[in-house]
Amino acid sequence: MFLKLARILLVCLLCLGASSCSTDFLEKHPFGEYSENYFENEKGIDALLIGAYAMVGGSSLWDVSWGASIQNWTYGSGASDDAYIESELTNSIPVGDIERWEVKPTNPYPADKWKWAFGLGIYRTNDILNLLHKSKDISEEKRIEYEAEARFLRALFYFEAWLVFGDYIPIIDENEKDPSLVTNLNAAGEVLRFITTDLEYAWQNLPENQEQVGRPTSYAAMALAAMAYLQELDYQNAKPLLDEIIASGKYALMPNFFDNFRIENNNNVESIFEIQANVNDIEESLNAEMGIGLNWPHGGDIGMCCGFHQTSQNLANAYKVDESGLPLFETFNDVDLMNDAGIKSDEPFTPSTHLLDPRIDWTISRRGIPFLDWGINRGDDWVRKQRDGGPYLPAMKTFFYKYQRYTLSTTTGWMSGVNANNYRYLRYAHILLWRAEVAAFEGDLTTAKDLVNQIRERAENEVVMGKILIDSLPKSVYPWGEGTTEADYQTGGDVDWTQPAANYKVGLYATFSNANEAMSAVQWEQRLEFATEGRRFFDLRRWDNLPNKIGGKSMAEVLNKFAKSDLRIRDNMMYDAEFTDSKKYQPIPQDVIDSQPNVIHQRPDYIE
Repeated sequence: MFLKLARILLVCLLCLGASSCSTDFLEKHPFGEYSENYFENEKGIDALLIGAYAMVGGSSLWDVSWGASIQNWTYGSGASDDAYIESELTNSIPVGDIERWEVKPTNPYPADKWKWAFGLGIYRTNDILNLLHKSKDISEEKRIEYEAEARFLRALFYFEAWLVFGDYIPIIDENEKDPSLVTNLNAAGEVLRFITTDLEYAWQNLPENQEQVGRPTSYAAMALAAMAYLQELDYQNAKPLLDEIIASGKYALMPNFFDNFRIENNNNVESIFEIQANVNDIEESLNAEMGIGLNWPHGGDIGMCCGFHQTSQNLANAYKVDESGLPLFETFNDVDLMNDAGIKSDEPFTPSTHLLDPRIDWTISRRGIPFLDWGINRGDDWVRKQRDGGPYLPAMKTFFYKYQRYTLSTTTGWMSGVNANNYRYLRYAHILLWRAEVAAFEGDLTTAKDLVNQIRERAENEVVMGKILIDSLPKSVYPWGEGTTEADYQTGGDVDWTQPAANYKVGLYATFSNANEAMSAVQWEQRLEFATEGRRFFDLRRWDNLPNKIGGKSMAEVLNKFAKSDLRIRDNMMYDAEFTDSKKYQPIPQDVIDSQPNVIHQRPDYIE
């Protein structure tokens, strides 16, 4: 894995540049700076590129913190109806403000995202592009290839910044002599055009295959450009890119949904671009994705740190299906799926027998259901504080199996759940469902149906096995009462491992009667398939500009209805929380505005 020693290599190269002898021994470089001529060659440029890749995955901790995470579990997931951010009410007030849509310009989390994107990412890629233009010790073929990689990375950092801050970010390319004078006041769509221009160069000049995993291909650039176009519902420009990726025949769905979240399946046939993760190569495993380091179970014998990013009751309800195995679009949230909120682990609890999409138990860990190979979820004992964080464990897609602990998870650092699971930033399922969205918008109902059904067919291939035989146990004892042994924590006392853990069913769509129905089905499928992957808030925001919005409801209606119904589960966290259209983007960090007065401006929505 070419990123394995990214941080070490970068530090070594920087130190080399700072301390090597010069013909003039009086010329001293400040520690940590380097002379450009050390890198004006193929090896030097490649080393700097690796340093830029390292920033993507979070190796910059502790220069920036959890707000910089490329997985966007705060802004994209926790700020939506998919998940909660805090595990306790008083645990981390700044991040709780994101969950409640009450972010102020002084909040350090958006400031981390800004610093990560501009100070660590865009700055490095512009530096690389400058050196490429100066270097004479590199072939033209390599120069073009490296420029394509650098522009892909710059586009990625810019796109991530745009997702959080929108158009109010400065456009700085490698030719800018004084970036501190570049304003963040842009014409509508100008930033996304800058991003897609970089990506067009990238897809035209990157290879279809890369020898080293983690480097982008031409198809990765196309996929990222398509995602950028979709932010403004530019289906016309997204469509040919999505079609070309599909027609290439290079990608396919993995046999099972959860294959995309198993460490042994990193960089699989469904993957188009993954954020590489590696552990135990350096102290604190900083070459893993550190921005999600708080998001692991926190209680009982599974306890790590720190119980953040617990899945929501609203998301659990969304996996309910009718007798034909199709979603309950209008009524899913009327009655909560059975949960154990307020029920201690030594008190009786009977899991729901409602028909469910099987992806629920590969996305949400709930009481009475096996949790990978960690045993039967014990409920309250495994949750940090149910009243504040809800009854479900942190989102499980980024976790690991018990047998992988300390080999594929970190052995150093206090964030002990950090592991070698890559983040599948772009995968073939995205392409299929985005193409289905284009088809729904165009009224191509057959294409939309066929593509959605491909995803749904895959969803039923694998279900969580291990049904607790509740009827064979005394209700007063089940499941963790007097006489429970350590073995019972793995088996639940009486489990039939040949039976599915719950009542699962997935139905296929026979037809869509109109474009609105097709779009609603596509939107629903994207939620179920990509839940807790940091996309939901941004999807709601872009769909809010569709004629029929989100199944006939605005983004504000969806989120405010979620906040109100969530009081049934957590009576304190979302009390009086209200989402308005002015909260669709995060404020520009106040310290950035203060450092560049009259150059960087606040979004009008946040000016008091």
